[in-house]
Amino acid sequence: MAELPWAGTDFQLPQSTAGTAVSLCGGCARLGNCRLGLGREILLDDGTTETDLVCTPEHEGGPDVAHGGWTAAIFDEVLGHVPMLHGQLAVTGRLAVTFVKPVPVGRPLRAVARIDKREERRWHVSAELTLSATGAVLGSAEAIMVLRDRAHFERHRQ
Repeated sequence: MAELPWAGTDFQLPQSTAGTAVSLCGGCARLGNCRLGLGREILLDDGTTETDLVCTPEHEGGPDVAHGGWTAAIFDEVLGHVPMLHGQLAVTGRLAVTFVKPVPVGRPLRAVARIDKREERRWHVSAELTLSATGAVLGSAEAIMVLRDRAHFERHRQ
């Protein structure tokens, strides 16, 4: 892995683990898989990210559809991975989710996220969640990701 701005501290970029191709948060890394259902994620040459995912029955809200909180959490995760995959530590400053259609449980989904604008310490990012089979848009989100330095988590811990 390339040297990152926060290298040499307790913070480490989440790592993919055996059997996954997605960066895992601290809790998921301990389990060895993404609890939210994220699968393969890639950073494309144009800077956008693509993530394949599925809503599992554990996150069902209404009959055979995802809980809205799961959908919001997916957007937070996918949008947070944009700066991370670009080698930047960032935290969510604002997240706005638009629910377009019910998200089905157990069906392959795809999220595509992009950088809309970069400011000094803030990245404006957006994403769209679609049904993989048809491309039907299920939701969209916009976020402001606030860049942090490598001592961020240690300051928070104190």
